[in-house]
Amino acid sequence: MNRDLENGKFKEKLASAASMPKDVVLGAAVVTIIGDQEVCIENYRGIIEYTDILIRVQTKGCQLRLMGKNLQIEYYTNDEMKITGRICSLEYCK
Repeated sequence: MNRDLENGKFKEKLASAASMPKDVVLGAAVVTIIGDQEVCIENYRGIIEYTDILIRVQTKGCQLRLMGKNLQIEYYTNDEMKITGRICSLEYCK
């Protein structure tokens, strides 16, 4: 685990030094929230759970948990997805 942490820190420093986006170098998720109605997630790995009140998405580094009302996945591709509805909370779970 310690080696993974050191490797991650090295990649982060490399990305900063090379002025490269961290999402490209680290494969980190990019989450864009627009008000309380829309969330776009890039660089996700899979959908774990999908109901109208809870959507759980796996990313490389963590799991995202969106809670709300009338949630639905508008679209998804291999790289990104768009979730709409009344979003009450977004959690990052390790």
